[in-house]
Amino acid sequence: MVIRSVVLDCVCGITSRLPAHEAPEFAFAGRSNVGKSSLVNALLNRKAFARVSQEPGKTRTINYYLVNEAFYLTDLPGYGYARVSAETRAKWGAMIDRYFRTSGSLKAVFLLLDMRHEPSAEDLKMYARIVEYGFRPAVILTKADKLSANEQAKMKAVIRRVLGMPQDGILIPFSSVKKTGREEVLQLMESFLGEARESGDPEAFCGPQG
Repeated sequence: MVIRSVVLDCVCGITSRLPAHEAPEFAFAGRSNVGKSSLVNALLNRKAFARVSQEPGKTRTINYYLVNEAFYLTDLPGYGYARVSAETRAKWGAMIDRYFRTSGSLKAVFLLLDMRHEPSAEDLKMYARIVEYGFRPAVILTKADKLSANEQAKMKAVIRRVLGMPQDGILIPFSSVKKTGREEVLQLMESFLGEARESGDPEAFCGPQG
């Protein structure tokens, strides 16, 4: 997939009304400081389109990036950020739930996990939440450049086991530094778009099942 154009089309906060798009949406979820903004910039081939910060919890809105005037990449607020009140975290969680529940254009959900560590309790809750809403999450393992090939293979097995992923579940090691995994993620998104075009079915994605 060639990224020809990107526009930050819409930003939604806790009280915002979520937009109704006809174009497909691909959502990216992850724990605060997992490297979601860096991944978005790498995928879109932009150096600083999504704001990158060393301070967790910077993404506090749902950001809709219109790509190639054809589909949306939606960047969800990071979860698990401790330096805000429990009430605020609950509101962020409710906003994400509302998005999963009401977006008629959401076709696939990518869950970002730090490849160096086992999934946290918050990661497990998010994975279960995504599955509960009828999606088969594709898991992107960030910061893969921090591990050797043997360590990556070990952690992939551990993460698959802890999440309870099926053997055909998608795990993609990713490095925003080396751009490892970028083409795999883009090809996966392109394949979802192609499947829907060929079938003529707007639900023919890694999205709502049953």
